[in-house]
Amino acid sequence: MSPGTGSSWQVLMSGAWSWPWVSSRIRQAPALTELTLCGEEDRQAERSRVCWQVLQASRRKGSGEGSAISLLTFWTPPTTAQPTIETVPLLAAEGSDVLLLAHNVTKNPLGYAWYRGERVDNTQLIGSCRVATNLTTKGPAHSGSETLYPNGTLLIQSVTQEDTGSYTLLVTKDDLQTERQTGHLHVHPVLPTPVITSNNSNPWEHKDTVVLTCGPETQNTSYTWWISNQSLPKSTRLELSEDKRTLKVVTVTRKEKGPYVCETRNPVSISHSDPFTLDVLYPVVRPSLQAGNTTVPEHEGPVVLTCLTDETGVSIRWLFKGQSLLLAERMTLSSDSSTLTIDPVSREDAGGYQCEVSNRGNSSRSGPLRLRVTWRENARALRVGAITGIVIGVLLVLTLLAVLGCFIFLHRGNWPPASTSGRGPSGSSVSQASLPDARPPAPIYQELLHPDTDVYCNISHKADVGP
Repeated sequence: MSPGTGSSWQVLMSGAWSWPWVSSRIRQAPALTELTLCGEEDRQAERSRVCWQVLQASRRKGSGEGSAISLLTFWTPPTTAQPTIETVPLLAAEGSDVLLLAHNVTKNPLGYAWYRGERVDNTQLIGSCRVATNLTTKGPAHSGSETLYPNGTLLIQSVTQEDTGSYTLLVTKDDLQTERQTGHLHVHPVLPTPVITSNNSNPWEHKDTVVLTCGPETQNTSYTWWISNQSLPKSTRLELSEDKRTLKVVTVTRKEKGPYVCETRNPVSISHSDPFTLDVLYPVVRPSLQAGNTTVPEHEGPVVLTCLTDETGVSIRWLFKGQSLLLAERMTLSSDSSTLTIDPVSREDAGGYQCEVSNRGNSSRSGPLRLRVTWRENARALRVGAITGIVIGVLLVLTLLAVLGCFIFLHRGNWPPASTSGRGPSGSSVSQASLPDARPPAPIYQELLHPDTDVYCNISHKADVGP
């Protein structure tokens, strides 16, 4: 037997119970026991709950008499599912569109109404919709971005963090009864590109401690650090703050110069900072300067000067004669300024060259390297000078020879013998004692060294004339 909807009925039965599973439950019960037995059945495509309340009026031990039983059966109408609110997407990003979907809503309702907050308050009414006429009315809390649909769905366009909160749906049924449900919306910000800042932009190696900070600080955000495209290694000199937004590098070295990257993450977005490299200062070693050739003819080349250094991350400057080198059109520098090429070479390029390496902390210069430039005018002048010297030497020799010949000739043609007994042209005799300043003959070289001009001046060139 099945009862009618909402009805109750009572049947008195005597003798054995016709349903075995119910009869067994009754036989196990003591006298004057009331049992409630429930089962389920399908009724109009809905799950219904049917309960039978059984009362055993009397039962005697050991008697074979049947028991008088009263059966009260009643039917409880099915429980109606409550409306629910679903947020789509579940994780809402700032600037996106969000749907608040209504589920398990009564069929054919009269209308819907949405409110801000968890209470039905007309001052917080976003809008209402009458289903029969599809007429939508905006409320005081309508911001201009909300749209109501006939199925009870609420659309919020371009949500902001101010839209975070509770929303309540009120459904009016055709019997003017109402039901309501509250949903929640949480809008997450789209993270901006983080920026790494440092408390010391030029730390000294093995001396300074650097603190790197990833900003800006945002709520519900996790932070991750990377160095040289790898996760942070385990090191006692690398310390992270509790929220991992700050990284401390103790007694920094060149190995920890980076680059560093900070990653921020929240439920709706991920962002990475630009690479950040520490400019670690350290004393630079003195460089050296070398050249393939230090003596070059003019208008030839090239001459290549190279600055040798083991340092990295340094700048290189060239000097000429102790001053900064002004590059001429004939000069070119390599991309890292470590090589200077001169082609062709000019006499103006002759002189001392140096290179200087530096970082933000200090600098060091190489020793000077002297470049010598030769040109053809020098060689020609050398040849002309040599020829002129030779000619002058020859002329001096010839002059000396001529003077020597003249002296010899004069001595031989005019010098009188040591003694004479003959007569002169007049027949008179002339003695040696009568000659003026008669001296003994001297060697020729003595005459050349100490010529006596008086001898020649005292010679009489007049002929002896007889009486």
